[in-house]
Amino acid sequence: MQKVLVLAAVLIAACVLQGCTSLGRADEVRLRELNAVGIQDTDVKVKHPGLAAGLNILPGFGNFYLAAGTNESAQWTYGFLNLLLWPVSVVWGVPEAAIDANTINKKETVYYYTYDPMGKKELKELQVQFEEPSDVEDQASL
Repeated sequence: MQKVLVLAAVLIAACVLQGCTSLGRADEVRLRELNAVGIQDTDVKVKHPGLAAGLNILPGFGNFYLAAGTNESAQWTYGFLNLLLWPVSVVWGVPEAAIDANTINKKETVYYYTYDPMGKKELKELQVQFEEPSDVEDQASL
């Protein structure tokens, strides 16, 4: 019985202390650049935070939703661990899924405006608009 309790405690600690999905330094810098021209952090929405959080009330379903169709393979592991530790995992699983969905959307926003041809075109148009002085500023300088 003692070994089972120790194993359960270790598993719970591992789940609570596990890292959520995070942005790399380069992605954080790129998001600041995008924000400077009026693009919001989560303009590209591939995962919905409310849905991910709601699904994680069920054992790990929110994490499975986040893993499906993304490069976030760690979400499969988080979902499995949440499944094993359900119903206690709801305590950390629900907010974790919402936060991770926002982070995934941020990553997708960076990817879209950095690598996707349509995103690059949109960004270029926004940068041109941002750099051009408006007519009001031109008249004020006269």
